[in-house]
Order: sequence, then C-alpha cells, then structure tokens
Amino acid sequence: MPLHLERIEWMPSPPLAPDDGPIDFEHLNRMTLGDAGLEQEVLAMFVAQSARLVRALAAKPADASALAHTLKGSARAIGAFAVADAATRLEAAIARGFDASAALAELGETVAEARAAIEADLRRS
Repeated sequence: MPLHLERIEWMPSPPLAPDDGPIDFEHLNRMTLGDAGLEQEVLAMFVAQSARLVRALAAKPADASALAHTLKGSARAIGAFAVADAATRLEAAIARGFDASAALAELGETVAEARAAIEADLRRS
C-alpha cells in the first residue's frame, strides 16, 4: 500500500518567551495572578535584590555561583529572561573555572536594562 504524503504549510510558532523587552509583563501577570499590587511589590523587590546581588558578584565572593543561581531564579519568576540567561552563563563560567568577567559584565548590563524597564513601569503605576 503506497504512502500518501501531502505538503502542509505551517505557521511559525510564537516564541516561548516574547522578545519585546527586558521584562515579560504577561508572564509576570500570570505569576502574580493578575494582582497589580503584588506585581509592583515583586518588581520593587527584584530591583533591590538584583542591585545587591550584582554588587556582591562584582567582589567575586566564594559563593558567587550561588548568588548567580539566586538571581537566575528571581529573574525567571518575574519574566526577566535575558537576566536569567546571563546569570546562567555566569554560573556556568564559575562552575568551569573560566574567567567570568565577560559573563559578569553581561549580567550587569541585562540587570540594568531590566531595572530601567521596571522603574519606568513603577512610575506609570
């Protein structure tokens, strides 16, 4: 019995994490169950925590991998996926014993972008 193959035109799938800015506010909205007050509280906490962690990481402490891991989790929770990806690369560089200065610089840049987006959002609220 011959196989009947037919060509079907598929539409491309949307990205898993939208690339429209440093914060995926739709993801954040889902994570906070649509509670605008909770969303603002979580964003303010991330602004403070991320600044503190980047400063701590700049000192290259012995627990740098754990600090990067903490920042990665916090970033994923609020939809700051570029920050989470940069923290993942820093964590991997540290684990492999590589020079982590480029990964740390990238992390600092992505955190600054995310914090600027958050601060702009908080001002609008």
